[in-house]
Amino acid sequence: MNAATSLGPTSATTWNLDPIHSSAQFKVKHMMISNVKGEFHSIKGSVTLDSADITKSSVEATIDVSTINTREEQRDGHLKSADFFDVAKFPTMTFKSTEIRKTGVDTLAVSGDLTIHGVARNVVLDVEGPTAPIKDPYGNTRIGLSATTHVNRKDFGLTWNGALEAGGIIVGEEVAITLDLEFVKS
Repeated sequence: MNAATSLGPTSATTWNLDPIHSSAQFKVKHMMISNVKGEFHSIKGSVTLDSADITKSSVEATIDVSTINTREEQRDGHLKSADFFDVAKFPTMTFKSTEIRKTGVDTLAVSGDLTIHGVARNVVLDVEGPTAPIKDPYGNTRIGLSATTHVNRKDFGLTWNGALEAGGIIVGEEVAITLDLEFVKS
């Protein structure tokens, strides 16, 4: 009897992020009156999914910060500079799960270490999904999920701001993050 047989069958499978069908978006207050939205175009990651006990699953993801897009080239350049993300020193942001809890029939709380600008903080993602696996027209098996969280950008060393003449600040501190992700079974 080999080691795998003596331990019983494994229920864990690996799923790789499909970057073409996934998005990482954010929004932050601008001048305290409206929201500016942006996204990152390069996302990589994987999920090790334990179908017998989802709380034993894990998630890892990496985003190339230089792919930020807020639909304004000058603002994107400023966000890439040392005033904000400093992509020359910190080209990626990462997430690695530390705990997964079921919060409902199709919802999870995924805690993990989010590293931005070289600073790691524990955050909790509110997750809808994962969906039931389906086969695409090419024979690949896919799942999807959506996740949201809020972070304070100052907690990650992103402290640049400017004061408004009438009072207040140019860039809000709270950032809403939304992830819509699709994974392919490896």
